[in-house]
Amino acid sequence: MKRLVLLLCATLLAAPALAAQIPAPKVVKVNERVYALLGPVALPNKHNQGYMVNSTLILGDTGAILVDTGFTDEIGAHLAKTIAKLTKKPVTHIINTHHHGDHSFGNAAFPKAKVISSEECRKLLLESEADWRALVENAVGRKFPNTRAVPATEVYARDSRSEIVIDGVRMVMWVPEAAHTSGDMLVWLPDDAVLLAGDVLVNEVTPNFRDATVKGWVATLAEIRNVPARTIIPGHGPLMTPKDAAAMHARMAGLYAGVEEGYKAGLTDSEIRGRLDLAEWEKLHHFNEVMGGNINKAYLEVEAAAF
Repeated sequence: MKRLVLLLCATLLAAPALAAQIPAPKVVKVNERVYALLGPVALPNKHNQGYMVNSTLILGDTGAILVDTGFTDEIGAHLAKTIAKLTKKPVTHIINTHHHGDHSFGNAAFPKAKVISSEECRKLLLESEADWRALVENAVGRKFPNTRAVPATEVYARDSRSEIVIDGVRMVMWVPEAAHTSGDMLVWLPDDAVLLAGDVLVNEVTPNFRDATVKGWVATLAEIRNVPARTIIPGHGPLMTPKDAAAMHARMAGLYAGVEEGYKAGLTDSEIRGRLDLAEWEKLHHFNEVMGGNINKAYLEVEAAAF
């Protein structure tokens, strides 16, 4: 009995420690009202407790706007503690760049905030809630009973650009036709020359084609080259410059063209991989985990376009 009591006590004491294991975000002050909260780049695991995403804090006249909230309610609460050290203003608005759980499930930690996303993001978030929760729970090795999908109440249509003002901050909600997902939304801050790109842009990390329209993604990256940004906050990895974004566009365009050329020559996706120059891709995090699936996804897209 004594051992059982000790075991129960140890379990109870260990529970709060799990949340304490979430790594601190790297806070980068972009200007007086924009802060990048850069998360780890590792895939979700027990050590990072599923924290693997970049968020952005924008200070409005009376409140704060948070773009992307993390993979669990605990990560959302973790970000809230960081935000409280930067401002006394409450988080009044949440913007989700797309539906993937690592960017959106932390919404649950901000029950008083208004959530904004693309229309398709809202739909996909509700449809894929169970899959994304299972993914993080399996990766971390425990349940997150308070983590759930909290969808947007204000949405923007696909293939649109809407200039709005939130709490004194002018921004453009840019929903491309297709890119990393069918529900991406980039946020352009024209007065700050800052582009919040979600996973449409990632830095030092292999982009994941899982839910992508690859050709559409390449087209969106081409459009980004015309945005006069000084600073780009990607979905994962360090801050980017327009030069970094152009380099990602070139890699993506080259990969798609190589897959398309191989398909037209009658090669399989595995044969095409052997012929592609992947030297620049191999330098990126998660290359081994992601690249095979990426090439297969591009191949299937090229194949479908041929019919």
